[in-house]
Amino acid sequence: MKGFSSPQSTEPAKKEKDKNREKQSKSVKSTMKLRHHATMPSSNHAIMTSSMTSRHLDVIIEKVRKTVKVIGKEPSTHRLTPEEKKAIIDIVYAYKSQGIKTSENEVARIAINFLVNDYKENGENSILHKVIKALNE
Repeated sequence: MKGFSSPQSTEPAKKEKDKNREKQSKSVKSTMKLRHHATMPSSNHAIMTSSMTSRHLDVIIEKVRKTVKVIGKEPSTHRLTPEEKKAIIDIVYAYKSQGIKTSENEVARIAINFLVNDYKENGENSILHKVIKALNE
């Protein structure tokens, strides 16, 4: 019969095809494992970094809170633009309308202490340093 080959003649070809499929399957599985393996550390890293950042922010918030809780006795004058002054007034008003007591002085002290803390911890990588450097370019 034409087009029909005996099982014996197709067996070596079939074995070769099976070997190729097995290699491809292993290759795909290996690639899948590598892809999966490669993404795990980065997602774990993101979670850990996020968690560490969150804890770090909690520490900073507590430091600033403790510092601002102490009543400041040194008088200080700052010259603000009308926009800066309005922004601070708007912040104070927003909190007061929610029943949270604050003041322009408290908002300014929080900002100052946050910047000072960031500068102490990060030096040339701090926001304060980068802004001062940019202002002087």
